[in-house]
Amino acid sequence: MEEGKRQRQVASVLQENLNDIFRRLGMSMLDGGMVSISSVKITPDLLEARIYISLFKVADENATMKKIEDRAWEVKKELAERIKHQVRRIPVLHFFKDDTLDNVFKMEELLNKIKKEDKDQGNED
Repeated sequence: MEEGKRQRQVASVLQENLNDIFRRLGMSMLDGGMVSISSVKITPDLLEARIYISLFKVADENATMKKIEDRAWEVKKELAERIKHQVRRIPVLHFFKDDTLDNVFKMEELLNKIKKEDKDQGNED
């Protein structure tokens, strides 16, 4: 099902504010790496939000996600203060690790490996 205009608007507001909140609370740099909100998807009733978090050079990704989950109430409280006049109800926040970057790096590795194998086979013929 396609996202509605209001869903996109609320998701955009959430993403912008959450990135700012993460910076303000010192959560943009955890475990020696960078943490950012890569995207936000919201349900049609605007009551639940899936926040996809991008982790870059983080030592322990599971521990970092646990830290974020543990501070979710603090994030939601700050978010409520910021957007209380823009939405009727503050959505329930669910945090997920965005593994898009991992998949990109794996694809690049595979393509480089294939390219190298083709090059090696070309030299043998």
